[in-house]
Amino acid sequence: MATTTAPKSPTSTKSARAAKSGANNRRWALIFAGAAILVFVFYQYLLPHLDQSVKSVFDSWLPISTLEESLVWIICAIGLNIVVGYAGLLDLGYVAFWAIGGYTAGWLMSSFFNNVDFSFFGVIPPQPGGIHINFWIVLVIAAAFCALWGVIIGAPTLRLKGDYLAIVTLGFGEIIPQVFYNGDCIGPACWNVSNGTQGIYPVDSMNAPKILPGMKGATLGIFDQPYKYIFFCLVAALCVFVSLRIREGRLGRAWLAIREDELAASMMGVPLMRTKLAAYAVGAAMGGFGGVIFAEYVGGVVPDRFNFSISITLLAMVVLGGMGNVWGVMVGALVLAWINATGLKQIGVTFNQVFHTSINFPANNYLLFGGILVLMMLFRRAGLFPEMRTKAVLEEDEVADDAGGTHLSDPEEVTA
Repeated sequence: MATTTAPKSPTSTKSARAAKSGANNRRWALIFAGAAILVFVFYQYLLPHLDQSVKSVFDSWLPISTLEESLVWIICAIGLNIVVGYAGLLDLGYVAFWAIGGYTAGWLMSSFFNNVDFSFFGVIPPQPGGIHINFWIVLVIAAAFCALWGVIIGAPTLRLKGDYLAIVTLGFGEIIPQVFYNGDCIGPACWNVSNGTQGIYPVDSMNAPKILPGMKGATLGIFDQPYKYIFFCLVAALCVFVSLRIREGRLGRAWLAIREDELAASMMGVPLMRTKLAAYAVGAAMGGFGGVIFAEYVGGVVPDRFNFSISITLLAMVVLGGMGNVWGVMVGALVLAWINATGLKQIGVTFNQVFHTSINFPANNYLLFGGILVLMMLFRRAGLFPEMRTKAVLEEDEVADDAGGTHLSDPEEVTA
């Protein structure tokens, strides 16, 4: 007697998919957490006792400062992934939120406003005056301020779609850094809000609780880079956690619905404008995190560091890793940040020494980024670690294209 297998219910299929996604997220989280701990232990406790030749190799190819800078890129790439990868909104001006976050740190963690004398659990420098607020509080303030600006910028622009939205966001990405660049004299009273081309230096040192072995004090200075690195990792982990939790919730599912079919999402009751603004606000808040950490990393803020190329580099990181996949975006950010900061220069030095040439490899970094984007679009459109939904949609499109091509090549159809 033949037996038939009952089809799986949608509920069981959804539960199995959620369990698989949760296991995958836990696996990636353990990998990154283990790697971060190993890096800290190596640079803090092992590398100082190794031979000088080994130290020089790591100082040249992978210094701890490059890893700290990579964490800034990771945080901002995760924020951009919410806008581009989750909600499907092409944003070419994300550097604006990075700049706003950085200048928020400059305003609240320095002696810039020297006619004000205010401190709130901050690090007070030798020179008097200024606003000195605790680093962790400034992180929250910068995130909220950038989220507000995300709503302000997004409200008049998110009614546009596709290329038009990209052009408008590109405009905002150019306007905001120029405001800071010329911000030493604004309005009839000539208010100084950014110190112009000189920027705001120095930014207060970072406050840190004494939770790690070997920490000498609660203030991390220039020689405490491994400790700064581990606290930057905690901020990045917070961004990853928020991104993953929101994605699994109602708001995240609404973002994905808008990304895949905006018209169908609106017909199903998804409030398009409010949902898009939420994506801009959350992504901008993470850009504020990245701006504060970047200001702490370099010791200040200057407008020359917030140019349009940063937005393109962040977009390349998202595309390379896999739009919509947080873990893939982190890998893409790590790879491109290392190439941009250290890798390309050292590869060029090695190449020139071996082949006796004098090619300036760092000058061609955007040629490399452009080539990576072209190759990814040709051979792996979903990225190195594609999101399951994105990969499924692209595979369906490829199957449909192949079927359409076969149909048109049928001699009977052509003669008909």
